[in-house]
Amino acid sequence: MKGFFFIISIVFISSSAVGQFKLYEKGVDAYKNADYAKAISSLNEYMDKATRDKAYDGEVHYILALSYFKTNSFTSAVREFDEALQAGHKNTGNIHWFMAKGYAELKAYKEAVAEYDTALTLVTGDANKAKLHKEQGFVLQKMGNAELALASFRKARDFDKNDPEISRALSGQKEIAMGETKVVVSNYPATSNDTKVAGNKTDKKLPPGTSEEKKKEDKPKEVAKLDNAKKENDTKQSPAESKKVEKEVAKIEQEKPSSTPVVTPAPPVNAEPTLADQFKDEKRYALVIGNSAYKYVSPLKNAANDANDMAAELEKSKFEVIKVINGSYDQMREAYKKFYEKLSNGPKDQTVGLFYYAGHGLQNEGENYLVPVEANVQYEDDIPRMCFPVQRVVVANMERSNSRMNIIVLDACRNNPFQSAYRSGSSGLAEVKRAKGSFIAFATAPGSVAADGEGRNGLYTQELLKAMQKPGRTIESVFKEVRSNVMKLSGEKQFTWDQSNIIGDFYFKF
Repeated sequence: MKGFFFIISIVFISSSAVGQFKLYEKGVDAYKNADYAKAISSLNEYMDKATRDKAYDGEVHYILALSYFKTNSFTSAVREFDEALQAGHKNTGNIHWFMAKGYAELKAYKEAVAEYDTALTLVTGDANKAKLHKEQGFVLQKMGNAELALASFRKARDFDKNDPEISRALSGQKEIAMGETKVVVSNYPATSNDTKVAGNKTDKKLPPGTSEEKKKEDKPKEVAKLDNAKKENDTKQSPAESKKVEKEVAKIEQEKPSSTPVVTPAPPVNAEPTLADQFKDEKRYALVIGNSAYKYVSPLKNAANDANDMAAELEKSKFEVIKVINGSYDQMREAYKKFYEKLSNGPKDQTVGLFYYAGHGLQNEGENYLVPVEANVQYEDDIPRMCFPVQRVVVANMERSNSRMNIIVLDACRNNPFQSAYRSGSSGLAEVKRAKGSFIAFATAPGSVAADGEGRNGLYTQELLKAMQKPGRTIESVFKEVRSNVMKLSGEKQFTWDQSNIIGDFYFKF
């Protein structure tokens, strides 16, 4: 009988492997037929299989990346290109080139320039190098670095002297680098030759005999004529006729050229856009959950307050917030479904998703779980059925959405409320092993626990709310400040923990 079951197992594994390879083939065929959505779906499903043949991972990540790029999902494209490199894909020059393009589309210009530098060391052929230098020049131009942009365009011309786009870019960049800006001089006849005013060019004088020039010459004559008519009016004409002439005089007086030039400078070339300008099209969605009123384990004093205060602060930072207070498993699941739909329907690479949870949390076999208020865990096997998984549901689905950045904040590192049901006796939460394009923040380090807090808020959320209110700070600097303050206020007993694989920048406040 043992031999029989062994044979059945081999047949089952073999059948499973064949089915998984068909997913791979389906994804590749879909990409070749330009059905990029189907390619993404099939290849992601293939990558979710733990028993897949991992020898294909590099190629799968590469085709996934190209599919995302074709659908303008640049955040996902950059992630997958990076995964392809990590998996050992050989087409390194092309991958770095595509990553540079993706970063440029995401306005992560510093990263784009670095990828172009790497690609230039790997890509061969004069035509390719000309394109790389040209594209890098345009990125440097957007960064406002005129000198480096000019140098890139010159290098591009060295490799391709016949590209008109390079010539135009080079010519325009020379003017920018020399600091020349156009000044519009209006309502004033220019001098006979092109003179410079404060280092800027004036408009040329109109040729004699043109209709516009003639009008200018005739205006003084018309004014004099009407002035004489006005004098005569005072003695000869009726009051009504006199008023009519006065109106005509006033009209021409308004049209007379002013005695001094009105100089209207053009906007500064390559003016640095404000943060608000850069992120004006960004769509922000948040799901905030706070569980305090537990039925079968110790209630928490601060979690509901933390969630309510966090939701209010996020709304001030232009987030559309879904909030759940004292949620059951079904309520948490339904709220997450709505949240995921918003992320998936948001504009590609202009959407930011933030998931915040305060309450009891625990880990089991490397997965982190959030505890609904009605959970009654008697045995370790109850955890996957009664508690809400972080990596498998929260992180994985946010990564599959249209969001350019995923932010997960877990103030859930209290003592395990179901310690008696555990064989392993694990404390705190576990580090998230695989998270692409995500910033994940924990109230305390993996495997450690944090106190619930003595005031209205827990210590971690209290300091996070303060740091979020300061404008012009990147997400990294916000959480660094939180870490420093929590460490000091806890007497170095609580150390916060962040892990990041994000692309581009994020600001709570501009």
